[in-house]
Amino acid sequence: METSIRYGGDSKALRIHAKEKFPIDSNTHLQVRGELDTRTGSPSYLDAMIRHFYPNLLGSLGVGLQYDKYEKLRYIVHGKKTFPLTTDGLLRFNIKGRCDIDKEFRQRKSRGAAEFTWGILNFQRDQDIRLKIGYEIFDKVPYFQARENNWTLNLDVNGRWNVRYDL
Repeated sequence: METSIRYGGDSKALRIHAKEKFPIDSNTHLQVRGELDTRTGSPSYLDAMIRHFYPNLLGSLGVGLQYDKYEKLRYIVHGKKTFPLTTDGLLRFNIKGRCDIDKEFRQRKSRGAAEFTWGILNFQRDQDIRLKIGYEIFDKVPYFQARENNWTLNLDVNGRWNVRYDL
């Protein structure tokens, strides 16, 4: 199980996040995630998604359900496509999108992004770094991510930020 501790500038509480992947076949798994808000002691959200990976296309597609703290059930469709820009795959261009639909199929929220990702192995001894710069298409917001081994910092131009530590 993958677990992390998360904190964001728009939150007043530390959140504990957990994710587990259950293999279905070599390219498909069931992904279950949840997040606990430590201020309220209740889940922020729970979701389950079947994700299928297309290794020849360097892409993935997922469908699932999400239940959030506002007691709303939503359907989720998620897709991602990667274009390696170098032969070692450390510099990549990614296109990703997600659509959340309420259970009555009345409200839809779409998100999509285009981003460049650069992985730097052994930046210092036993320290790998990943830098990501992207643009959220629907909200029209540029963003940046820096990841160092277990730490991740996310920033956008609207001043939103969050930090994550993978346990």
